[in-house]
Amino acid sequence: MKEAPIIPMMKINDALLPFKIHTISRVREEQEENYDTPHSQDYYEITWITKGGGKLCADLKEYNLEVNTVYFIRKNQVHQLLLNSDTEGFIISFNDSFVNLGAHEFDMTSHVGLYQLFSNLQVLSFQSEILTDLREIVSKMMKEFENNYSFKEQLLKRYFKIFLIYVIRQRQMGAQTAEQSRETDLITRFMESLEKKFKEKKMVADYAAELFITPNYLNGIIKRITGFSAGYHIRQRVILEAKRLARYSDAGMKEIAYSLGFEDSSHFSKFFKAVAGMNFSDFKKGGLSYPLYPQQGLTA
Repeated sequence: MKEAPIIPMMKINDALLPFKIHTISRVREEQEENYDTPHSQDYYEITWITKGGGKLCADLKEYNLEVNTVYFIRKNQVHQLLLNSDTEGFIISFNDSFVNLGAHEFDMTSHVGLYQLFSNLQVLSFQSEILTDLREIVSKMMKEFENNYSFKEQLLKRYFKIFLIYVIRQRQMGAQTAEQSRETDLITRFMESLEKKFKEKKMVADYAAELFITPNYLNGIIKRITGFSAGYHIRQRVILEAKRLARYSDAGMKEIAYSLGFEDSSHFSKFFKAVAGMNFSDFKKGGLSYPLYPQQGLTA
């Protein structure tokens, strides 16, 4: 089946460095393909708006871009970025290898904080008192990225970790206790496993067994921290993929049902209606409008 295009990390970086930082104006000048059309990527992306605005459409939701706000796009997330002609800011792109190599540089705390930022598309506003520091860090990253001096990747990792620390501080509400840290780790592991196995495993018990805890305990922690049960997250991840395929591929219901691990299309049809609140055929025909925005009033 034909799906929304995927932009590989190699496509955006000839030097094969698993990291990239550019100004929005630079991206606009280079007119990089697919930035203003629905697409997904095999890397993560952080967009920081410093002037102007626009719209970000991601997984059937619309976000107005605001000044001094950052937006986090996880890999394989279908999205569309539409920028006003006067918009300025920075786009930081990186893949797993950039943060996984050198564990002494990116410790578990950084990994957990990073995962929380990208677990769902997060929108975070910067407080005015940290803007000067963040601009200085980003300026150093830009300068280092654009030269070819030795130890380039090592310095970029350090600057990027400092940037992430500031971002994570903004998000956190006070210091976590040891129990909170353990629960955060369980949630992270559950979400990571769900992302990899939602097509095959659709029962809370499957994920609880992996974590060596009971389904009730897993459900309790997930619901207390996120507001929704583990089962809810499983169903939502499956329905999100179903909606992506319905809207951004030419596959029919039977093909989508099979690709998501359903043994028959009737079971999938009932599941889709129960979770999405509408028939698959109605959604496929455009019953829920996804904003494939025209360029009126916006220029990329």
